[in-house]
Amino acid sequence: MTQPRSLTNARLADGRLVDIDLLDGRIAAISPATSAPEAQDRLDLCGRLLVPGFVDGHIHLDKTLLGLPFQPHRPGDSIAERIAAEKALLRHLPISVEARAHVLVAQVSRFGTIALRSHVDIDTDYGLSNLHALLSVREAVRDVMDIQIVAFPQNGILRDAGTAELLDEAVATGADLVGGLDPAGIDGDITAHLDIVFGIAERRGVGIDIHLHDPGALGCFELRDIASRTMASGLQGRVAVAHAFALGEVEPAVFGATAEALARAEVAIMTNEPGAAPMPPVGRLRDAGVLVFAGSDNIRDAWSPYGNGDMLERAMLIGYRQGMMADSDLCHTFAMATALPARALGLGTDYGLAPGARADLVALDAGSVPEAVAGRSGGRIVIKRGRVLGHR
Repeated sequence: MTQPRSLTNARLADGRLVDIDLLDGRIAAISPATSAPEAQDRLDLCGRLLVPGFVDGHIHLDKTLLGLPFQPHRPGDSIAERIAAEKALLRHLPISVEARAHVLVAQVSRFGTIALRSHVDIDTDYGLSNLHALLSVREAVRDVMDIQIVAFPQNGILRDAGTAELLDEAVATGADLVGGLDPAGIDGDITAHLDIVFGIAERRGVGIDIHLHDPGALGCFELRDIASRTMASGLQGRVAVAHAFALGEVEPAVFGATAEALARAEVAIMTNEPGAAPMPPVGRLRDAGVLVFAGSDNIRDAWSPYGNGDMLERAMLIGYRQGMMADSDLCHTFAMATALPARALGLGTDYGLAPGARADLVALDAGSVPEAVAGRSGGRIVIKRGRVLGHR
């Protein structure tokens, strides 16, 4: 890793060529590009597009099968069946959660991701073992990746007696947020499930990130309930819901009421462009004031053989699936992989391309953001806290 004092001839999203001074891992100043002579402590970007690093808002570091030979997919007709298939596969893997997570972190880092939010399975089979593995990984990679951890009840909470207590213990042990899963579809009791999740969040002073696959009007009812609880708990801006397929399945009146409730409560929605499943309508949610951000979700695991952790490719897939063609649309899908997940993760003024922000940046072989998204720019220089991690 090299640590230049400045980046020269960087192209910003607005087209300007600039020089960027770095100090102690942060951006010290941004000024018009000059023809200063080359020096060892300068990195000439030669007009490459310089952007803030990618942020993966939803990933499962403990589930990946990377590091193993390719594994055939094991299908299931329901969420419960797929949970069982995953359990059967993971039970006998020859390498550890920690080792597989390290492989995935290294891979997404090469693509330019500098921060991520990982869910980790918490249940009465695993206990807190997966959490301890990811806490170890987080400490080991802190110089190349910022990691938030969500305590995730993949087996449900009520259907796996003892998980509620484990979730609380997980947050006390070091998880940053508490998660949930399909209060109706998995646990069969919306009120009891959400009482536990919001109770832990309030008691421990943490945010919430819930997986919600429940469909149609039922799923939208749950989303409005989550929004109402968020307001009542004073957790505005600290609650996210992943997938929320229901938003892409309901009539306009139900969608409008649900989007309005989400916007008012500042509940964010994560989408990963979920293949054949219904998808939240990004443009309509954006216009309603709902923060929608992107994540990889499953990467080469028991749930899907697809995924590589490239958030620029994820932005392209979202735009392609949603018919987002204009330059402004491509810029928005790019923001879904950068600024918007950074906002959802609460990275604050540490994130961005401005004086004072951390120098967590990516230089792309593209002339503009729309070109980078449409072409999934391959050439990349990744910079974390002012250090060049590598070229791709």
